[in-house]
Amino acid sequence: MFTGIITDIGTLRSLEQKGDLVARIGTGYAPDTIAIGASIACDGVCLTVTDRGTDDQGGWFDVSISAESVSKTNISGWAPGKRVNLERALKLGDELGGHIVSGHVDGVAEVVAMQQEGDSTRVTFRAPGALAKFIAPKGSVALNGTSLTVNEVDGADFGVNFIPHTKEATTWGAVAVGDRINLEIDTLARYVARLAEWGAV
Repeated sequence: MFTGIITDIGTLRSLEQKGDLVARIGTGYAPDTIAIGASIACDGVCLTVTDRGTDDQGGWFDVSISAESVSKTNISGWAPGKRVNLERALKLGDELGGHIVSGHVDGVAEVVAMQQEGDSTRVTFRAPGALAKFIAPKGSVALNGTSLTVNEVDGADFGVNFIPHTKEATTWGAVAVGDRINLEIDTLARYVARLAEWGAV
């Protein structure tokens, strides 16, 4: 489990197809603190560490990515040099600063509009139709692994405001119209909707 609070920005070093897709990601995390088999959310996708080390470019870790993960996320568009939001798995006793995030991406949203509002940036996303019903004003979503609050909803479109700190501490400072974004809906919204289907709420 994760909180959607980004703690590092990694850089994709390489991608290699070895049965599953293997990605090497440069990181500011100390490699000797990363356990083989640990989970790290990479742009919101929970991936398992298969190797880690240090070289002349700094620390890195490898993750194996299944075809299912590639098909359900924006990973098909990854390329060396891409910067990705990183978060290590939540530990018992950690501060829960965002919301509960599983790292299981539900679909891919698209950035359809942007505008400056003072020092902040208002970004409008378009969710896949099947997921739009789970997104509510003032509710939470995870976008590329970042816990964010929804400002407004209009059909499948929803808006999020990015303050300067978020733009500096994550990859959101480089967002552009047309970007494909990993979307994880709030777990609570998912279960409330499921209960409603069964007439339990």
